[in-house]
Amino acid sequence: MPSRESYEVHKEEKSLVQKAKREANQEDILAAALGMRMGPQKPPATFWQPLKLFAYSQLTSLVRRATLKESDRTPRSEKVHNFKVHTFRGPHWCEHCASFMWGLMAQGVKCADCGLNVHKQCSSLVPNDCKPDLRHIRKVYSCDLTTLVKAYNTARPMVVDMCIREIESRGLKSEGLYRISGFSDSVEEVKMAFDKDGEKADISVNAYEDINIITGALKLYLRDLPVPIISYDAYPGFIEAAKLTDPEKKLEAFREVLTLLPPSHGETLKYLMAHLKRVTQNEKFNLMNAENLAIIFGPTLMRAPNLDAITALNDIRYQRQVVELLIKKENVLF
Repeated sequence: MPSRESYEVHKEEKSLVQKAKREANQEDILAAALGMRMGPQKPPATFWQPLKLFAYSQLTSLVRRATLKESDRTPRSEKVHNFKVHTFRGPHWCEHCASFMWGLMAQGVKCADCGLNVHKQCSSLVPNDCKPDLRHIRKVYSCDLTTLVKAYNTARPMVVDMCIREIESRGLKSEGLYRISGFSDSVEEVKMAFDKDGEKADISVNAYEDINIITGALKLYLRDLPVPIISYDAYPGFIEAAKLTDPEKKLEAFREVLTLLPPSHGETLKYLMAHLKRVTQNEKFNLMNAENLAIIFGPTLMRAPNLDAITALNDIRYQRQVVELLIKKENVLF
């Protein structure tokens, strides 16, 4: 009668044989997928392990693309990919067409916001369904607004929320609010804190007693946006609306053009205008009315898209009028 030890050895050997058969079958499948012809002398096991890991990562990526819901492709929440030419290490497959990406350098493009890898020629065919990943977001300032709010899954950029909360808690009655500039080095410190720590940045009175530093940091964030709060697509509509003389037609034109803003831009503008309205309600203390604030925020929230210098100069007064009306009529426009 065989001993218990020999029985365990036999059981282990049988398990190893079955595992080897499974792995051999997996290798045959992988070889077929890669278009490799296998001879009687198969490559050693060290050849297969990295290929298996790579194939798994590619399969996961392709499944991620294939299982996108139709609701994720709708324009209401669309965000275009931020593709950059990229050199990949090792073999890569396009996540759009599933074909091999040939070459040793610059084989394709990679989205800097979500990490999607595709052929350059496929990049124009990819749906505007970018879902930014915090692993790819390296800074807060100068980051596209939609990218930032999607990465952090918030309604508005945390810079706007945090700065406005701080200003309203201790600065609404500060004379010259938003007109007086904070010390530039301190404003730069706040910017670096947001870039490094995100929503954990300390902008409390203990860190920055002068409220003008916080207002300066907020204005700098808005100026640094690659696409301004009032986007380039909506800019002409706002300028034309500001030129109208009939009050009712002007309000209606403003309502229509507000719908052209990307959702994150519209939500941020709404929140900012409500805040500026509260600033004007404290005018007897801070001496800041809607016109004063519009002079400051007009060029900050609106930038002329590729216009000649003369036209851009003429637009400045309309930029002021746009922001002034948005502040005054905040309760009926949003």
